[in-house]
Amino acid sequence: MYRNAKNVSYYMIGQGALAQLDDLVSARRAVHDGPAVYFLDHFFEDKNLHDRLPVMPGDQVVYVDTTDEPTTEYMDVIAAKLRAQVSELPCCMVALGGGATMDTCKAVANLMTNPGKAEDYQGWDLVKHPAPYKIAAPTLAGTGAECSRTCVLSNVRKNLKLGMNSDFTMFDQVLLDPDLTRTVPRNQYFYTGIDTYMHCFESLTGSYRNVVVDALAQKAVEMCKDIFLSDDMMSDENREKMMIASYLGGMAAGFVGVVHPVSAGLSVALHLHHGIANCYALSVLEDIYPEQHKDFMTMMERQGIELPRGICADLTDAQYDALYEGTIVHERPLSNRLGPDYRKILTRENLIDRFKRM
Repeated sequence: MYRNAKNVSYYMIGQGALAQLDDLVSARRAVHDGPAVYFLDHFFEDKNLHDRLPVMPGDQVVYVDTTDEPTTEYMDVIAAKLRAQVSELPCCMVALGGGATMDTCKAVANLMTNPGKAEDYQGWDLVKHPAPYKIAAPTLAGTGAECSRTCVLSNVRKNLKLGMNSDFTMFDQVLLDPDLTRTVPRNQYFYTGIDTYMHCFESLTGSYRNVVVDALAQKAVEMCKDIFLSDDMMSDENREKMMIASYLGGMAAGFVGVVHPVSAGLSVALHLHHGIANCYALSVLEDIYPEQHKDFMTMMERQGIELPRGICADLTDAQYDALYEGTIVHERPLSNRLGPDYRKILTRENLIDRFKRM
């Protein structure tokens, strides 16, 4: 099989890079008359970030509620509201936040030019029309959402977590400014950053491989080990390194393995955020990823991170069923690591036992 692989068209990295956003947005205004639309994590609603952005009359600022993982229904609501507020397509759509905010921007952008609902485009290459120009300035690093071709959404009705996986979903421009991660809480920084390590080692230990993805993933894993096994993962040097690792990991993001399906089950059934859900997942997969599990436990100890235990205590049978179904539905990644007979390994009893150990 041959596939034309697409990457982000432009990227800029360095302390203070956010100051270049005005020039980038102005260039888009020069070629298209529509407004600029800014998506900001609701964390910044009472902060001064809005004042640092080139917002002009007629532009729209959308504060994204990231309390829970982004859902297909939430994307439909935001897209409908935005279509009612603007009379023409935006000249550009700008995301400032973590993976949830960036994924929201990408999903809503797709819905601006493609009919129907967000759930209609969950899958591979279902988006048929290009989205408006998109710019990402991540304020967290690790998910790779700034440069991946997917935006991952939870479909509550279908008990499914799946992305709009399309070349049209990718950002056109990325600003990587490590100053934006300076005030991130340590736990959040770890939970988000470790996602790069996880989806890269899952790719490297799977059966669906190619040499370019391997090279990118290997470098990202190496950088993550340097960061999380150091004395201070949030030093100035490590915060910039984390942004680079996240970018490389996002480009390498192909097929994951067992961690992400278990994490997806936790997200759809218990509404856990992606990063911490990944941590819970790997914490009970020591038999499937022994080397990586050992490294992960060492990283948590080195950085003073603890996972609260008992998140799956006292669940009902219906909730355990939802956790199982929300995990086992992900055939491609599970077979990537465990082969076509993955259901014989991850039986209902096997998976529920793992969830109970969390």
